[in-house]
Amino acid sequence: MSLVLDPTAQDLLFREARTANTFTDEPVTEEQIQAIYDLVKYGPTAFNQTPLRITLVRSAEARERLVPHMSEGNQAKTAAAPLVAILSADNEFHEELPTLFPAFPQAKDVFFSERPARENAAGMNAALQAAYFIVGVRAAGLAAGPMTGFDFEGVRKEFLDDDHTPLMVVNIGKPGPDAWYPRSPRLAYDEVVTTV
Repeated sequence: MSLVLDPTAQDLLFREARTANTFTDEPVTEEQIQAIYDLVKYGPTAFNQTPLRITLVRSAEARERLVPHMSEGNQAKTAAAPLVAILSADNEFHEELPTLFPAFPQAKDVFFSERPARENAAGMNAALQAAYFIVGVRAAGLAAGPMTGFDFEGVRKEFLDDDHTPLMVVNIGKPGPDAWYPRSPRLAYDEVVTTV
């Protein structure tokens, strides 16, 4: 084997993992989400940036506010999922860099004093962290249903502020009946990898 990770874990995280479209009603606990975050926070980012912000939509009232902003095909499953997370990028992440990147605390001002540079970096690095989060959900034995089919500006106004950019909405829970669509094809190694 070329990979040191146990094949069962490989299957759990990648080969057998799928985007779930239905869930059981088993709750997702605060302890599970904390364990997921405490694992995935170690994923690498540039300058150890931590721009990802996670808004957990737990209450019925908050769910009622979110569902109308979802695309029609995502509304029912978002209404029924045990837990929904709004993942966003904090465009003011640079304020934490002196603590998070003590080797070069000046990075805050040298590279990120201008808002467009911060938005670009926040979007890229929060997207990386969002991918780690999805894999972390799988590592917890749960399924994730990440979606970008929603009214981004509506979700931002309803749940965030001008300093946060929504990236995706993720339904989380134990997969329910008929949770999976058929596996879509993937590109082969030779179609993706070039050696120069």
